[in-house]
Amino acid sequence: MGVTEILLVRHGQSAANVAASHAEASGAETIDVPARDPDVELSPTGQEQAAALGAWLRDLPRDRRPDAVWSSPYRRALDTARTAVDVAEVQLPLRVDERLRDRDLGITDTLTTAGVLARYPGEAERRRWLGKFYHRPPGGESWADVALRVRSVLADLERQERHQRVLITCHDVVVLVFRYVCEELDEAGILEIGRTDGVRNAAVTRLVRDGEGWRLADYNVDEHLAQEGAPRTDEPSPVQELG
Repeated sequence: MGVTEILLVRHGQSAANVAASHAEASGAETIDVPARDPDVELSPTGQEQAAALGAWLRDLPRDRRPDAVWSSPYRRALDTARTAVDVAEVQLPLRVDERLRDRDLGITDTLTTAGVLARYPGEAERRRWLGKFYHRPPGGESWADVALRVRSVLADLERQERHQRVLITCHDVVVLVFRYVCEELDEAGILEIGRTDGVRNAAVTRLVRDGEGWRLADYNVDEHLAQEGAPRTDEPSPVQELG
């Protein structure tokens, strides 16, 4: 029968999330990221959020707990998964899958909105023309490219027979693109969700599959953060304002 329930979780707040927010607020052109994107660690707040996710996982009824965990290989997502499983004190197989990684920003990586406008004005105009969903920065990926990865992951989830409920730790755009694919949304619909109700750090989105296909059961659930005294955060991706 394959997987019938997916629990999608954006990683806890990362050091790069914090740096990006500071850079955008100050009008800087570059983001002082501490490492290459795959190696960025959780911030202290992100570690609290990952632990709160673990408390939520621990308190789930046995018949609602995931059977396995799949994670992006990026450290902030993988550490979120590992911390949550450790706090929950559950034994779950963990699969690391590069298809769940964050979107590659190409030449715009580590640049703020101001930085892209100043250094690549032609690229900024091309992004406005193509729109956020289809624009692929040189050396990077579009949201549509991420959708190809997500469709491949879903096909594997639906085919495998060992697990029915899987927890996936990943990134905000990946969570949104799962919704785009599973709910058969259009470009305008998913971008509006991202603009008005972006994916919060360590929040849970639940998709379930029945005879009619996939449907959304829960989105952006993060009451476990307040219950464990962890802050709620929602840092948007860099160059958010270009289109």
